[in-house]
This record gives sequence, structure tokens and C-alpha cells, in this order.
Amino acid sequence: MIMFNCDYAEGAHPRILERLSETNFDQTLTYGLDVHSDRARSYIRAACGLGDEAPVHFFTGGTQANLTVIDAMLLPYQGVVSTETGHINVHETGAVEATGRKILTLPPVDGKIPAASLREYCEAHYADHDRDQTVQPGMVYISHPTECGTLYTLAELEALRAVCDEFGLILYLDGARLGYGLAVPGSVTLRDIARLCDVFYIGGTKLGAMFGEAVVIARPELGKCFRYSLKRRGAMLAKGRMLGIQFEVLFEDGLYFEIAQHAVALADELRLGCRDAGLEMLYDTAANQLFPIMPDAVIAKLQEKYRFFAWERVDSERSAARLCTSWCTPEENVAAFLGDLRAALK
Repeated sequence: MIMFNCDYAEGAHPRILERLSETNFDQTLTYGLDVHSDRARSYIRAACGLGDEAPVHFFTGGTQANLTVIDAMLLPYQGVVSTETGHINVHETGAVEATGRKILTLPPVDGKIPAASLREYCEAHYADHDRDQTVQPGMVYISHPTECGTLYTLAELEALRAVCDEFGLILYLDGARLGYGLAVPGSVTLRDIARLCDVFYIGGTKLGAMFGEAVVIARPELGKCFRYSLKRRGAMLAKGRMLGIQFEVLFEDGLYFEIAQHAVALADELRLGCRDAGLEMLYDTAANQLFPIMPDAVIAKLQEKYRFFAWERVDSERSAARLCTSWCTPEENVAAFLGDLRAALK
């Protein structure tokens, strides 16, 4: 079975496995205070254009990062604003709510939160004379790419930043697939994100690491006591170097960005091939996810050989599929899929 269902079906980049093996018997400090984690933090800060005072913390997974960041940075009576399709709202089994924080949802536009919608929501909250009996918005959660594979433009991020400043909101970006978004020509840069977001994370699990995410706190005052929250949420890995080494390898010479470009290039091939075959797209995407609309019979035929999701029903006979390339998808898998797609459509 050839998999296009996600970007974390494979293990880890060989250079990460080599470094883990090379350092296996080294003795280092624990709990993320080792030299490898320190070097990884330094490389990440440099890539983000941030100073040494910016905290960088490593987590094993995205859900763990999301619930810890949101819980640590909100006041007890505050909630986090997300789209209805946001990952924390639909694919994290109530993890954020389990911390006692409420998710305040807005309808998405192409998977994104428009600044105008956010402003309208905040204005309505503060215009309510009973507002102290409701959950106060304290943070905005976005992801780049979104759950729909779409990307925020620089103008859209700047507009969200302006609304967050106006209402005192923390802007938090989930970067589970951040590298793939950064690899799209003309997209926002890592430095743009570090300048406009208060907190964000750089995803490793879906981009070359065996596991791991790097939370970057661009506003250092928000991370003053963050390690307490890290430990309290079970996120302080005893053998922290296992995370640090992976990000050290990914960021020491640009490997993270290089392998992301591979996935985006192959997604472009898939996208072009689907369009050449006459298929429309559910969303206009440019990173490593695409959503071609196919007859249900074609989806069923292709799923005999390929694993991918039937994402959303479009009409009585067609559904949008989700195809996802990864940092190490073989080119021959893309060619095979497109060949079988053309045959199934005949």
C-alpha cells in the first residue's frame, strides 16, 4: 500500500538517526539542558532572527505543545479563539478543554480566521454589559498551513497582529507543517512569523524528525516560568537530548528547509497532474496537501492500492480526497498515482 494519507508515515531522516547513534553513549545533562538542545535553540533563534533571550522549548508532539502553551499563557477566565476547523477544536479529543480552557470558535474562510471576523468577535464581547459572565478571549490560535492546507499571507498575518494588539490578545501559531508552508515560493518567512506571532511552534514530527516540536516564545516575558508548565503537563522529557539532537540536525545547515522543498515540489506534480486530468480542487493550496474532487468510484478504485482520505463529500457522486506528500515521498510513487488516476478516470 502506497501512502498519501499523511506526512508522518515514515521514520526519521537518516542524518538524525546517524547523529543519535553517534552520540548514544555520550553523557549529557538531562531535561533539555544538554549541549545539543542548547545548540538547537541557538540555530532556531538565528533562523527566526530572535535574540538569546527568546525561550525555545522542545515537546514530543503537537497536542502536548498546544495544550501546554494555551494553558500556561491564559488567565483562568480566558479562552482561545480558533476556527471551527482548527486542529485544537476537531482533532485533539478535548485536550485543551481538559485544561479548563474554552475554545471560542469562528467560522473559517478557506480554513483561516479573517482579521475582520476576529475584530467583530472581540468588539461584541466588550460591548456586552454582561461580559464578565462570559469567557474572555485571551489568545488567537491559527495554523500555517491550516487544516485545509491553505496559507496565511503576510497581509493577513499583519492584520491579525493589529487586532491582537488592539484587544490585548496573544497570537499563537501551530506550525505542525510549518516547513512545508515556508517552502512555498512567495510565502511568509520564518522571520515574518517570529515578528508577528507571540508564540509559535516549528513542527518536526511531520518534517523529518522521529518526533518532536520546538515551541518558540518570541515575547520572552510570556515564557518566564514556562518550564514549570512543561513539567506540570508531563512534557519535560528526561532524556531531553533526544529532542535537541533532532532539531540540531534539522537546523544546523538548513536541512529542515531543504527536505520541505522536496515535499512541496512533489505536491506540485500531483496538483498539476490532477488538474491535467480534469479534476477541480476543493481548496486552493500550495504546500504539501491537496484536495482534488473525484468521483466516488474513482476514489474507491485508487484506494485499493493507495491510502488517502476521502475528506469531504461534494455532491451525490463526488468527494474531495486529501493527498499529502512528505519530506521523503519517492517521485515514482507520484508518477504511479497519476498513471492510475488517469486510468481510473477513463
